[in-house]
Amino acid sequence: MDLSGLELSASAQRWTNVVLLWLGLGILAGLLARFVLPGRHPSSAAGTLLVGILGSTVGLLVLSLLRGDPAFNPISPLGIFAAAAGAAVVLTAYRLFLMWRVAVLEEDDPD
Repeated sequence: MDLSGLELSASAQRWTNVVLLWLGLGILAGLLARFVLPGRHPSSAAGTLLVGILGSTVGLLVLSLLRGDPAFNPISPLGIFAAAAGAAVVLTAYRLFLMWRVAVLEEDDPD
């Protein structure tokens, strides 16, 4: 199968780059959050990726709102720190939700 003639438009290339950037940043942020918050992790590798992507979105959104500059480059030390901090917040919220859920289920258990 010859794919040498396959080319993406400029817009498709830009969106492909953005998606790959967010995936890479999400993986890095998720791994950093797991490193910063030691202990038993209730999620798999896919969960780490999801926490990382959600956390990097939250962290970078907060950073862009605080800076007042929505078009900054997230690939910087400050951007990576904000993404990891956002992932740590999302991971902590997820852990608290799981603890609350277990407590509610145990409370409802008639045994």
